[in-house]
Amino acid sequence: MIKSVKAMAVAALVAVAPFGAHAQNGEGAIEEVLVILSSESLQTQGMAMVLANTMAEQGAKVNVLLCDKAGDMALKSYEASTLKPKDVTPGQMLRGLIKQGGEAKVCALYLPNSDNSKDDLIEGVSVATPPEMAGQMLNSAMRTFTF
Repeated sequence: MIKSVKAMAVAALVAVAPFGAHAQNGEGAIEEVLVILSSESLQTQGMAMVLANTMAEQGAKVNVLLCDKAGDMALKSYEASTLKPKDVTPGQMLRGLIKQGGEAKVCALYLPNSDNSKDDLIEGVSVATPPEMAGQMLNSAMRTFTF
């Protein structure tokens, strides 16, 4: 009985293996994504950055829109607790994404409704415009994820 269960499990893995390979080799995969992050939750910010970096590593062009308290991640003065297991902050992960070629912007409302200016943003982060972001959101070739 145990041998037949193991055999069925192996058969199932072999059967789905082509689907996993298909997603990894880029055929039919989404080439560009938009990650909209507005949560002030440290773990939510962290998971959004983990997934954004992983998508970039898998070949997707990653665009990040930081709104509300998540915009703080883009500040030079940003400080937060580190997250396990890698002991990094969401802001550090954002900086890593930018180094990989990801694009990050703060919402058009972020700076005017804070005490910060463009000079307070880290290198590689700019201010989004509503027409630009709406265009990305309406682009049927681009998948949008919100956190």
